[in-house]
Amino acid sequence: MKLRRPARRAFLVLHVSASVSWLGLSLGLLALAITATTTPEAAEASYRSMKMFADWLLIPVAFLTLASGLVLSLGTSWGLLRHRWVSVKFWLTLITTGLTIFSLRPGINTAAAEAIAGETLSDAGTMLVPPSVSLATYLFMTALSLLKPWGLTRRGRKQRSRASKKVDAGAVRQTA
Repeated sequence: MKLRRPARRAFLVLHVSASVSWLGLSLGLLALAITATTTPEAAEASYRSMKMFADWLLIPVAFLTLASGLVLSLGTSWGLLRHRWVSVKFWLTLITTGLTIFSLRPGINTAAAEAIAGETLSDAGTMLVPPSVSLATYLFMTALSLLKPWGLTRRGRKQRSRASKKVDAGAVRQTA
């Protein structure tokens, strides 16, 4: 099922907006983690802010990015398993969504609870790693979207060869 042009454009705007939001959230979380690590007086406020972003924005934006990307890949000629860059983006988005839900958010919640209780984090630098990794991953996926490297997958090559055979067979005319 292919999306019509207005629907495709709407999903493309939605996907790019959600993806950029996720990238911006990661950058904001990294800035707050740096602040919490380097400025002990601001640690509690930074962790509280990180918790608010994690509780209200991260998961909806992650799912919106994943869902809109799936709709675009399945509703356009790019396909989910036709081009390598699309497959890589899908798997990276799925992995980062899982890590956001099961690792980043609980880590932020723990750090915020410790900061609110007045405890010092055993290793405050550990909160720098998840936003740094996610930021690098989202920048990599942005580059994949723009550059579209690597070409077709094996499945994509098979689909293309089948489609070209159908066109060739249909182009033959009988003259006698």
